[in-house]
Amino acid sequence: MLRSILVALDDTPGAQAARDLGIGLARRLGAALTLAVVLDRPHSRDAEEPVPVGGAAFAERRNAVLAARLEAEAQAALDAARQAAAGLPFAELRLEEAPEPALLRAGATHDLILLGRDSTLGREENEDGLAPVVEALLKDGPRPLLVVPPGAPAEGQVLVGYDGSLPAQRALQSFALLGLAEGAPVTLLAAHAEREEAGRLAAEGAAYLRRHGLAVTEWPVVGGHPAELLLAEAARLPARLLVMGGFGKTGLRALLLGTSTRRLLREAPCAVFVQH
Repeated sequence: MLRSILVALDDTPGAQAARDLGIGLARRLGAALTLAVVLDRPHSRDAEEPVPVGGAAFAERRNAVLAARLEAEAQAALDAARQAAAGLPFAELRLEEAPEPALLRAGATHDLILLGRDSTLGREENEDGLAPVVEALLKDGPRPLLVVPPGAPAEGQVLVGYDGSLPAQRALQSFALLGLAEGAPVTLLAAHAEREEAGRLAAEGAAYLRRHGLAVTEWPVVGGHPAELLLAEAARLPARLLVMGGFGKTGLRALLLGTSTRRLLREAPCAVFVQH
C-alpha cells in the first residue's frame, strides 16, 4: 500500500491540482504526505556567471531579487497547501538544490512523486507545457511519477497501457501494490501488430491485476497508434488515471520519451502514472 507521498509545489494550476490529489490520496489511504518547495539556490542566490567589469554588484542584486522571489513563492505555496489540507498533517520540505537533483534525492525516501504537468518549480520557461523536471525524474528517479494536469478529475476509471516490457511490468506492479485503483474499474489496453500477441499481452496484464483483486476489462488492439488510442479512451471512459511504463522502442514502448510520449503527457485529460 501507499505509505508516503511527495508533492512538488509551486503556483501553477497543475501543481495545485497535484497538491489536491496528493492530499486526497493521503487522507483516503492513510499515507504520510510531504509537500516540497524548491528554492534552487544554484540558480538564484549562488548563481555565478561571467559579468563585465563593474557588473558584479548588479549580478548580486539580481540574484538577491530572484532568491527573494522564490522564497516568497515557496511560502505562498505552503500557506495555500496548509489551507487546502484542512487539518491533515503533512511535512514541509524546503529543497535548496536545483529541481532535478533535489527531487531525485527527496524521492528516494517516498513511494510516489506527484507534480503538476505545467510546473516550472521556479524556472522561467516551460516551453511545451510539460514540467522540465519530468524527463530527468523518469530517466534517473527511483520512484514512479504521477503527472497531474490542471483540472484533473478526482473520479473515474483507470486506463492502463500495457506492452509487456519491463517498464510496463514495473508500472503495473507499482500501481497495484500502491493501491491506486481505489476500487475503480480498470481498462487494460494492449496494442501489437499481431492480433494473437495483442490478446496475449492483454490477458497477461489483466491476470496480474486480477491477482490483486482488481476488476479489469481487456482491450487488445491490432496496430494503430497507441498514443491516439490512449488519449481517446481516457476521454471516453472518462479516466481519472492513466498508467504507463516507458523507455522502449516499438508500439506502446515508443511512448517514452519520444514525440508521442510528450503529446500523451501534455494532452491526457487525467493524471498519468508513469514509471521507468
